[in-house]
Parts: sequence; structure tokens; C-alpha cells
Amino acid sequence: MTHPLDGARASALRTIRTEIAGLDALRASIENGMGEAFSEAVRLISSATGRVIVTGMGKSGHVGRKIAATFASTGTAAHFVHPGEASHGDLGMIRNEDVILALSWSGETAELSDIIAYSRRYGVGLVALTSNPESTLAVEADIALVLPKVEEACPNGLAPTTSTTMQITLGDALAVALLEARGFTPEDFRTFHPGGKLGAKLAYVRDIMHRGEAVPRIAETVRMGEAIVEMSSRGFGCVAVVDGEGRMTGVISDGDLRRHMRPDLTTVPVTEVMTRNPRVVREQMLAVEALDQLNKSKITALFVVDAGQKPVGIVHVHDLLRIGVA
Repeated sequence: MTHPLDGARASALRTIRTEIAGLDALRASIENGMGEAFSEAVRLISSATGRVIVTGMGKSGHVGRKIAATFASTGTAAHFVHPGEASHGDLGMIRNEDVILALSWSGETAELSDIIAYSRRYGVGLVALTSNPESTLAVEADIALVLPKVEEACPNGLAPTTSTTMQITLGDALAVALLEARGFTPEDFRTFHPGGKLGAKLAYVRDIMHRGEAVPRIAETVRMGEAIVEMSSRGFGCVAVVDGEGRMTGVISDGDLRRHMRPDLTTVPVTEVMTRNPRVVREQMLAVEALDQLNKSKITALFVVDAGQKPVGIVHVHDLLRIGVA
């Protein structure tokens, strides 16, 4: 018996195959011809002292808004200008030092005519993203990124599907190339993404670690009774063992207590129970990397040490849960 969703599954697979074919064609185009224009576009945008003005109508406009947002979040100042609004005053938002990225599959979108004319009149850089190299947009542009003409996933060949996927992908490629050209770092990225789970993943250990008196530590010359008291009072389930210079030489955890449990445990030197060469982190490590260390080691807390191996903090898995990393 035919499953009622079989047709839907077949349609989904057909759509995905068609769009993958479009991306394959885009990749081949960059390898065999568009690559030079792409590099020129990256140079033009990266050398501009102003912003990238992204514009487009209809589905190209929706894609353009996404591209502008991706640019802005990865270090390339950008915003979207609707071509219809541009003709009614928003052209004033565009400066000579800006670069315009105009999207139009046909290259003949009537609403773009005023922006094109404005860019030519005032010498504003214009990059076209179109499929028609003979179009008004491509001919007038300083640089034309010509997308290959491919089959739309829409069975009627009408709804923009494969074409918008290629536009988004090329926009992402521009954003990443510009990001790499600028040496955009995770610290820069965090500046533009302070909130939400992404911002949490880009937090540093130094932002969440416990410091000072909150860090459980004992001298390696003491007995386990004192270590147990220190562990219990701090509540992290572990304690750092330090030498006479304050350097961390080991750690005692709840697991170590269980493994060495015996009647006279409190009288045993801590050096007989502690785990030597424990896993530690530095405060400049990303919180998400600290989480990876915790998961790999199957532990719940990590001591933070400075360049001299002195414990300066401790980070617990609960701290990572609290900020949304774990």
C-alpha cells in the first residue's frame, strides 16, 4: 500500500537535488569564470570606507536583507535599502564612500533604475548580482557577479527557489571572504552577538569563573581531613592542591575520595590521594571549549590557572548551564 506521504518525500528529494545542482553550477562558475569578478568585488567592498548598501525587489529583496544582516554581523558595515523607498527619499542614505550590492535575477528590475542611475551619477561603487550578463544592471555595474542559469525547483519554473538559494550562498561567500580578509576574530564576533546561545558560546572562561576566596585550595603538606573540610565549604566537589610557591600540583575530587575511602582517610597526606597533572584551563579560553574539556574528562569542574600554574579561578558545569552554553 502506498504511504500517503510518499509523494511529499519524493517532492522534497527532487527539490533538494535540484537546488544542489544549482549550487554545483555556482561552484563551477566561480572556478571557471566568475572567480575573478568575485575577487574584485571583495577588494572593492573591503577597500570602501563607507557601508555596503544592499538592495533588491521581491524575493531578491528578502535575500538582500539576509545578506545585509550577515555582512553586518561579520564586520562589514551594511544595511538594506528598499528600491521603492529609495526613489522617495532614501537615496539620501547612500554616500559616495559606500558600495551598492544590487540583486536582480533578470537584471531588469524597474524599481532598481533610480538606484543604478544615482550610483552612476555620483560615482558610488556598484556590484551586480544577476543571471543576465546583458542586462541593464550587469552592463552598468562596476562589477557583475553573473549567476549561472539553472532549473528552478518549482515544477512550473516560476517560483524563485534554486535561484534564491544561489543568491544566498553567494552572499554568504562574500561575507566570509570579507571576514577572512579583515581577520575577523571570535572576540569581534562576540561584540556583534552578545545575546542568546551564540553569545554564550563566545563567552570566555574569565567571564564566568569564580575567583579569589571562592577557589578551593589547600597546601600539599596537609592531611585529608583539612582537604575534606575545604571541599565541603566551597561546594565544587573538588579542591586544588598547591606547593609552597602556590603552584597547582594536583586536585582532589569526590571521585578520589570514593576511590581511597578507608577508616583512617582523614589522617592520610593529601599527596597520597590527589590526582597529579590534572586537566586545567586558562582564563582566555572560550567557555564552549571549557565545556568540551569537561565532557571529554567526564568531570564537573575545572581549575583555571595562570602562566605560573597558580590557580586563579574555577569554572563549574553549572556556570556553563546558567549562561546557556551547556
